[in-house]
Amino acid sequence: MAHTRIRPFNTRDTYPEQKLDNDLAQGVVARGTTIFLRGQCPQDLDTAQNIDSHDPVEQTHKVMQNIRQLVEESGGRMEHVCKLVVYLTDVRHREAVYRTMGEYIRGVHPVCTGLVVVALARPEWLVEIDATAVIPD
Repeated sequence: MAHTRIRPFNTRDTYPEQKLDNDLAQGVVARGTTIFLRGQCPQDLDTAQNIDSHDPVEQTHKVMQNIRQLVEESGGRMEHVCKLVVYLTDVRHREAVYRTMGEYIRGVHPVCTGLVVVALARPEWLVEIDATAVIPD
């Protein structure tokens, strides 16, 4: 593991009433080069074109693929992700978004905060996620 994860847990234990399976932690201790990513949305990084879907799962796949691509372009790997902030426009999408996000952070245990917001920059966006990663010294 690239960083020290404080009190790692899985959301299936924390939220047994929800169908979640995310490896998260209460804290992360990291040293190295920090990568701050802006909130990623369901659009192509090169063209800024939105994906053609209003499905929260498909949108989350694109968001997490963008995060992975940007972390790797910065010289890191997904295991270097320390923090995620998830913005949802509808709390009913939470389980679908977190299940999908969980596929990309299996075994990583970042800290994570989730917020429900009135809207994102474009009305068709259902989810936005920003990430912070630290490439170890």
